[in-house]
Amino acid sequence: MHTSVIDLLLDYEVSNPAHFLFNIQAALHEGQRVLHEQLTVTPGIKMRCFSDARSGNRFFRLDAPAGALSVRYHASVELSAAPAPAHLDETPITEVPDEVLHYLMPSRYCESDSLSRVAQQLFGPLAPGIERVRAIEKWIFESITYQPGSSQSTTTAQDVFVQRVGVCRDFAHLGITLCRALNIPARLVVGYVHFQEPPQDFHALFEAWLGGRWVLFDPTQLAPVERLVRIGTGRDAKDVAFATIFGDVKMPRKDVSVDEDGEAATSA
Repeated sequence: MHTSVIDLLLDYEVSNPAHFLFNIQAALHEGQRVLHEQLTVTPGIKMRCFSDARSGNRFFRLDAPAGALSVRYHASVELSAAPAPAHLDETPITEVPDEVLHYLMPSRYCESDSLSRVAQQLFGPLAPGIERVRAIEKWIFESITYQPGSSQSTTTAQDVFVQRVGVCRDFAHLGITLCRALNIPARLVVGYVHFQEPPQDFHALFEAWLGGRWVLFDPTQLAPVERLVRIGTGRDAKDVAFATIFGDVKMPRKDVSVDEDGEAATSA
């Protein structure tokens, strides 16, 4: 077990009254326990908090007037995730649980139907199981260039496959897409984790359903997966954006700091 200390600051300039939906708090998820947390919104605005019982994602909503808005989240989270077994089988379609089945379907950023032939050509001949997913993870790491600022909010897995460049979200979307194209349920996970480069930010990985459990993979190889403090889990980035904003808003500042057992990383 180890403990991560999270400090997040989000500053906004709100041109006209706007509505915000945030997903920045540590999730209620197996393998992590929130020891302490504090959420502060300036100016003081009434918030409505709720959580998703299935995913453990935690959200809060607020109506912001025109002017400056600042959101700060500080938390101390204990992690006790166990490493995945070396050998796990893929699950036959007929045995995929009902609640997992929708993670096999194409989604907004993961066009598994369009990339089905590609997935079969690259990974179809490999033996089914965790090693096939590790081959996908390795192929993405070796074939896609990690370049901050290289993609947009509308960039999909198919775009990344063609352009061969992206950021952690794009790497994860491509991993999800290739897995689903091989009939392996997969989903996006976002959270906080310490890494040296590039500058600290939210981080995205993907999970695949293997051997009756979810297993994390990080094709960027920026940090050990067991060190991730999970914020959100969903089909793709549409489900787990850290902020969804309805209105004319700018974000001049985003600071993320992660301190893992005395090792700190900060981004302004």
